[in-house]
Amino acid sequence: MRDAYVPADPSFIAFMGGPPYDRGPREAEWHSLIKPAVARGVVVRRARIVSEPVTDYIRYEHAVTESMNLSAGEQVRWLSRRRAADLCLPGTDFWLIDDRLVRFGHFSGVGDLLGHELTEDRSVVKLCSSAFEAVWERAVDHQDYRLV
Repeated sequence: MRDAYVPADPSFIAFMGGPPYDRGPREAEWHSLIKPAVARGVVVRRARIVSEPVTDYIRYEHAVTESMNLSAGEQVRWLSRRRAADLCLPGTDFWLIDDRLVRFGHFSGVGDLLGHELTEDRSVVKLCSSAFEAVWERAVDHQDYRLV
């Protein structure tokens, strides 16, 4: 739900014209986590809510989605913040795991990761699940989303 994450990320810096960076090991690590889960029948969906026009960081995320996320078996959709204005959303990024656990990610104002928080509180799980489904329903598949 942020427009920028981890500004010191070497892959992002390379994308912006900085020193070359080999994303191969990072992608391999992610694929080793996601591909076996997908092979077991787990559905992995990622929705990105973005401001438009998009930031350089979102351009970077869009550029690496095919090799990092889709090729691992994730499904990815994009939703403009404007089209999400009337949705009830948690105040920070989250992962919903097995409809029983929520992992919130906490970031600084500039996008540095501050930490994570886990909860199995049923009311929080229900809120995050309904929020995600509302976003997913409106969002545009990665293959069809055009950067603005």
